[in-house]
Amino acid sequence: MSHPHPELGAPPALPAGGLRIVPLGGLGEIGRNMTVFEFEGRLLIVDCGVLFPESEQPGVDLILPDFDYIRERLDDVVGIVLTHGHEDHIGGVPYLLRERPDIPLIGSRLTLALLEAKLTEHRIKPTTVQVREGESRSFGPFDCEFLAVNHSIPDALAVAIRTPAGLVLATGDFKMDQLPLDNRLTDLGGFARLGAEGIDLLMSDSTNAEVPGFVTSERDIGIVLGDVLRIANKRAIVACFASHVHRVQQVLDAAHLCGRKVCFVGRSMVRNMGVARDLGYLRVPAGILVEQKEIDDLPPEKVILVCTGSQGEPMSALSRMAGRDHQIRIEQDDTVILASSLIPGNENAVNRVINGLTRWGAKVVHKGNALVHVSGHAPAGELLYVLNMTRPGNFMPIHGEWRHLSAHARLAALTGVPDENIVIAEDGVVVDLVDGQAAIVGAVRAGYVYVDGLSVGEITETSLKDRRILGDEGFVSVVIVVDSSSGKLLGGPEIHARGAGIESFDAVIPRLEEVLETAAADGINDAHQLRQLVRRAAGRWVNESFGRRPMIIPVIVEV
Repeated sequence: MSHPHPELGAPPALPAGGLRIVPLGGLGEIGRNMTVFEFEGRLLIVDCGVLFPESEQPGVDLILPDFDYIRERLDDVVGIVLTHGHEDHIGGVPYLLRERPDIPLIGSRLTLALLEAKLTEHRIKPTTVQVREGESRSFGPFDCEFLAVNHSIPDALAVAIRTPAGLVLATGDFKMDQLPLDNRLTDLGGFARLGAEGIDLLMSDSTNAEVPGFVTSERDIGIVLGDVLRIANKRAIVACFASHVHRVQQVLDAAHLCGRKVCFVGRSMVRNMGVARDLGYLRVPAGILVEQKEIDDLPPEKVILVCTGSQGEPMSALSRMAGRDHQIRIEQDDTVILASSLIPGNENAVNRVINGLTRWGAKVVHKGNALVHVSGHAPAGELLYVLNMTRPGNFMPIHGEWRHLSAHARLAALTGVPDENIVIAEDGVVVDLVDGQAAIVGAVRAGYVYVDGLSVGEITETSLKDRRILGDEGFVSVVIVVDSSSGKLLGGPEIHARGAGIESFDAVIPRLEEVLETAAADGINDAHQLRQLVRRAAGRWVNESFGRRPMIIPVIVEV
């Protein structure tokens, strides 16, 4: 089983007839999925998603894959295959198209429609190639065959990529619901057919590799949702992903049965459900939808709100309702249903929202206390099924944190894939498929690229470290006026603090005056050196007196 070594160097030239695979995101994390395939000088990209920031990335809106590896070779890109319409697979596309707007976007009808709606906001008119399951299309030297898979969004696809180097099957995100709401099954026959042809490399979704067994059908949720909504005696608020068309369909069906009206709340929810409805993926019973401004005129027991915020995202509708910062006020006996998974790392944010909602008197139903969500990802039983059906020559787990990739690799070993043919890679690790053997050959840079407001990539790890210090410890500014020729103190020190928890600086002023006098006597008049001396002296005093380490910003004014 080959793991990436921390000292991996730059990869060698790709051997003639070999296929190079470079994951730029999605391995070692849940999100930011992006993989680059290279054959004979041409590049095919599969997915281009975003990762949502955690608390140690303050102020960051989105995290993108690092496009550096392909930036000089954008003209070699023959297309971007998008397996499905989730943000962690399509969210990075607008940022890549800024660098070359005419890269063909290849995807299913719904995936492209959701992406085009997003690109309109970025004022980008894309070049699109709509495909559907059962179709094969060639893009440069890559012959792609698309297969239906089911997931927590309709119209998801797996892609089989054929080149003279071999056949690769990338599953995308998938599960094997045997009774999906749209009757569109994961194409097990297609997987088996490719397996019989001979899959040289299987790249399969690892998200639930640690979860035993088989997935519960989406249909089972509809029954529970219906029961919860029927006994709710006031308003019901359902929070789910803005792309989970099946979950929203179940809410609409349940609302229809119990005579309630439905209102979509939140820009992304309104936009995506409008797209899904226009294309026929969402069937809306006549007269059931109402606008937000109409809900106050309806009796509370006749209303269901569908909103975003099931992950505790700070600016989402549900978080703002919990914090009393939204036009919609949570009231005693409202029922809130969190109809989604809990993405690792979001537990604290979600608990904060649940507590906020409960405080205002709401009853909160979530997957911990009712069957209101099933995952969109195949658990271990289904992953074994796919491994046995496809019998790949080589195996590379994708889409998951380290623990998920590792668990999936163990499953592959159990089904008989030889250890030397199992490759556990992470972002930036270069894997070559040559003469039927996959192997790690090097690594390229694949760091996080932060989007903050309008800036892309300008915020660095250093600036985030500064933000964390400011957030945790506050800052102290020291303003000093000195004579530019002699370095002598002419005014100050004037000291201000924010968030540092220090009221008085009387005790440190003599220390600073002494440091500056000594410096002047030693002929130090360079502003940079004076700043260092002031920073050290003030920092030492704050640490000795208060045990804190705020950011200290000396300002030297020379006159």
